[in-house]
Amino acid sequence: MNRHKGAAGQWGKVARWAGIGNNRENSGSGETMAEETGVQAAEERDMTLEDSQEAQANSGQSAEETDASSGLKKELEQVKGERDQLLDRLARLQAEFENSRRREVKERQDVRDYAVQNAVEPFLGVMDNFQLALNAEGSVDQLRSGVELILRQMDDVLRGLNVQPVESVGQQFDPRVHEALGSIETAEYPDHQVIEEIRKGYKLRDKLLRPALVKIAVNGKQVSE
Repeated sequence: MNRHKGAAGQWGKVARWAGIGNNRENSGSGETMAEETGVQAAEERDMTLEDSQEAQANSGQSAEETDASSGLKKELEQVKGERDQLLDRLARLQAEFENSRRREVKERQDVRDYAVQNAVEPFLGVMDNFQLALNAEGSVDQLRSGVELILRQMDDVLRGLNVQPVESVGQQFDPRVHEALGSIETAEYPDHQVIEEIRKGYKLRDKLLRPALVKIAVNGKQVSE
């Protein structure tokens, strides 16, 4: 019986020790779970912080993109405005150029018309006199006298327009204003002197309108000397 009591006491001790061991194991397990829970909570906080930072970064990026888009739109509107101003200015310049060109054409035409008017108007009287001469009745001498008067009137009209005849007969041949159609051998006139005028030449001030057609003298004596 004492033996049984001793065994029972030992068994109780083992059981208590076992219970103590179990409590320790349970206590260790609780600590482990607490640590895991803390780690998980820290990870969740880190993830939340990262998500918050990412959201802020995305928000900042979106704001920057919005500002950039807004700036591009303003710049585009400014460029369009400048383009419209340039197009309007170009259209105005084209219109002004076209108007200026038309004015210039009209002014040139007016100048031509004025010049023609001033040149033609004096000859109208000459034409009238020619018409009267054709319709007149009289002798040949009277008709000749009438034609001579018309020629003098024509000369006066030309002089009024600063058109003058080229001097020919009695002048030394000048190739600038004379055109020789032939020559005549003679000892009476100096060599290369104009002795006959076939057609009058005319100058407008210092500008030659047409050369005079002439015949010149060829003096063999003067050439040999």
